[in-house]
Amino acid sequence: MTEQTNLDRPAPTRSGIPSNTIFVGQKPLMSYVTAIVMQLNSGSKELSVKARGRMISQAVDVVEVCRRRFFAGKLNIKEIAIGTEVLGDEGEKRNVSTIEIKLAKTD
Repeated sequence: MTEQTNLDRPAPTRSGIPSNTIFVGQKPLMSYVTAIVMQLNSGSKELSVKARGRMISQAVDVVEVCRRRFFAGKLNIKEIAIGTEVLGDEGEKRNVSTIEIKLAKTD
């Protein structure tokens, strides 16, 4: 049995989400650190880390672990964007804070 790969096929996206975007959720911190390290070592020069609500502090921790332990001096914060999303149905709307941290790898 031989396995064929199609190099012309673009990287799969998650329903319109760019492949260089990592959403921080409830997984362990090192899962996201590993995802960032793998993404940057695969040739990407820029990456976006997004989180909302209580996960904002974990997103900041993930970025700092990457910057200090894995890419000391080679990973810069390009931009930080904060905002608010309105979630819920008409009667139960609530505001949820969001953050997007854009990272750039220097050689």
